[in-house]
Amino acid sequence: MEKENWLKILLSYASPCRGKMVASVLCAIVSVGGGFVPYLGVYKIISMFINDIADWSGVLFWSSICLAGYIVKIFFYCISTTLSHISAFTILEGLRLKIADRLMHAPLGTVQSKSIGSIKSTMVDRVESIEPPLAHLIPELTSNLLLPIVVIIALFSIDWRMGLASLVTLPAAAIPITRIMKTYNSQYEAYMEANDHVNSIIVEYIEGIEVVKAFNQTTDSYKKYSDAVKSFKDFTIAWFKSTWKSVNLTYAILPSTLLGTLPTGVALYLNGVLAPDEFALCLMLAMGIVPPLLNAAKFIDEAKSMEFAVRDANELLHLPQLHEEDEKINIRGTDVALRDVSFSYSGEEQDGVLHNVNISMPAGSFTALVGPSGGGKSTVARLIARFWDVTEGKIEIGGTDIRQMPLSQLSDIISFVTQDNFLFNCSLKENIRLGNPSASNEEVFKAADMAQCCEFINKLEKGWETSAGEAGKKLSGGERQRIAIARTILKNAPIVILDEATAFTDPENEDKIQKSIAALSKGKTLMVIAHRLSTIKNADQIVVLDKGRIVDTGQHIELLERCSLYEKLWENHIGAKNWGANATKEEKAYV
Repeated sequence: MEKENWLKILLSYASPCRGKMVASVLCAIVSVGGGFVPYLGVYKIISMFINDIADWSGVLFWSSICLAGYIVKIFFYCISTTLSHISAFTILEGLRLKIADRLMHAPLGTVQSKSIGSIKSTMVDRVESIEPPLAHLIPELTSNLLLPIVVIIALFSIDWRMGLASLVTLPAAAIPITRIMKTYNSQYEAYMEANDHVNSIIVEYIEGIEVVKAFNQTTDSYKKYSDAVKSFKDFTIAWFKSTWKSVNLTYAILPSTLLGTLPTGVALYLNGVLAPDEFALCLMLAMGIVPPLLNAAKFIDEAKSMEFAVRDANELLHLPQLHEEDEKINIRGTDVALRDVSFSYSGEEQDGVLHNVNISMPAGSFTALVGPSGGGKSTVARLIARFWDVTEGKIEIGGTDIRQMPLSQLSDIISFVTQDNFLFNCSLKENIRLGNPSASNEEVFKAADMAQCCEFINKLEKGWETSAGEAGKKLSGGERQRIAIARTILKNAPIVILDEATAFTDPENEDKIQKSIAALSKGKTLMVIAHRLSTIKNADQIVVLDKGRIVDTGQHIELLERCSLYEKLWENHIGAKNWGANATKEEKAYV
């Protein structure tokens, strides 16, 4: 993102509140006008006394004018601030919704390549950091820049020499400011990099605290954390120290407008050019130039913070998207076919994860994928669900390339269950209902019963209203798995993909999960990525994958006879102790 475009990008999300932003600026201008009225009122009162025409009625009149001007200033400033805050939060809402939508339509691999801490920092912290400066930028920056301009114009209208005299400190103050600004951009960028680093270390420390304690690494891990925090503190203080002299010098020189206006005004008064009341007004006006400029200067840091926040948000907003058709299409069945499918995360052939994979899964069949870790099994499953697009070849459902149907349609016909399903921090009933938001309570209960959930839910103090906790942490792994399967049963999609669904389940829960999977997959096109091979012995076909290539395809007995890799996988699963030296293939197959 080009630096000069960040504000344009930010304001592109302001279309719903553009009228409010314009009204906020207009109210800020009226507020500035109201703030100038007291100067005029005081000038009139001083003039009355100098010319010996002061009376109570005149003083009260101009005092009322001053008060009215002040009320106008405060009233319109409040309106301007209210409108600017509404606009700021509207822009933040638009940014967050757009980012969330982009994440939903970006390839999963692209999203997963970014850390959770980084995405959270952008969507929550960085976007939130835009609000304070943006909400105050319109009314405060407008008034803080406009008021000095009005004051200087007024001084020039009284006498051009007084106007020039009021500006005499600006060139002197510009020298140290220029020195600071020479390195400001690079220093601020280094500051943000240091800030990002310490944030990532903090997130890593908190997320990994269980592992740190389990392996007694508290000393080393805490040292890494404390070193990062100390390094950030040292960098920040060093940067601030390098600017303190220049900043203090600027704040000492800039407000000294009387250094120019006072001697110039005295000379003009003595020469009969300025009247006493005009002289007094010029001094008051001169002292009103600098404070708004100093207030406006604070927006330099805030504007730079906004630039980095918009840059990070814009990076997420420009993640690549999967091509998606708009209109749903009619598919002729629920058979699944991979035709010459190759895939690599980088798009380069040498980095390929899959190579020329061909698999046909007839409608209603049970297909299992097995093979060593890293062989490409989960990649196949995720490509069918279109978490990514294939690099070469195509995947068809009912004879139709899945890239020709909307993602929402594809999601409707595929259910995906993994070994670590995410549960939301809401009731168990609502977690199951996510599979079909329009389902009745009776349908939810039926799906839960089929998934063997009722046994443990009925034992909970709050039953169905029990919260699953953050990411389902209040439940055991087997319980979370059964809730996820109940959710999938309720969805009732015709194609079911199970990715290592029983990989880390204890024997007691495995039996229950197997029953729930049987209920889930009845009459469906089922694909299972198997960790425990005993669960897929009865599959219609077993596909053996290794290093992204199909080694063999067949049924359990056939593969034991002819596929050495499958035989080795089966032997490792069953355990050498169950194998007799003279056992036949048939005996081994049914262990």
